[in-house]
Amino acid sequence: MSSPVTTAVTSTYARLTTLLPPRLTKFFARFPPGTCNSAYTNPFKPTYNPATQKWRDPVYSLRRQAELCKMAKKWGVEELLPESRKRSDIREQLRAQRQERLKNLEVKGKREERLVKARVELRKKAMADMPKLILEWKRRGHGRGWKHWPSGKAQF
Repeated sequence: MSSPVTTAVTSTYARLTTLLPPRLTKFFARFPPGTCNSAYTNPFKPTYNPATQKWRDPVYSLRRQAELCKMAKKWGVEELLPESRKRSDIREQLRAQRQERLKNLEVKGKREERLVKARVELRKKAMADMPKLILEWKRRGHGRGWKHWPSGKAQF
């Protein structure tokens, strides 16, 4: 005997299947929502047979997975599909992980491009120290007695 909750859920799914396109209806008939959560029953993942020690390809290829996910998203039932890297929520997670990894990566670039930050910092420091340099220049008699002349080229 089934409970009222399961009958309500099944009636909701039954109503839903009449509205969906035939490809999604066939998919949900073959793999009902909630039954293919494990790695063994997921039609989107390859399965390992311990007896033969061989891998079996997924029931649905990546192209067919993408088509099913797009269609399910269009009809608003994407969350009922089993876990797949073609689902939009999982794609967003993977994209965020990729961006997090790339955020800390530094691009090699040309030598001039790599030294731009250091050069800008030296310029800022030189501009901040410029009033002192001008006073010292005037005090020493316009450069007389300087051992090291300030050059325009920064030493890196």
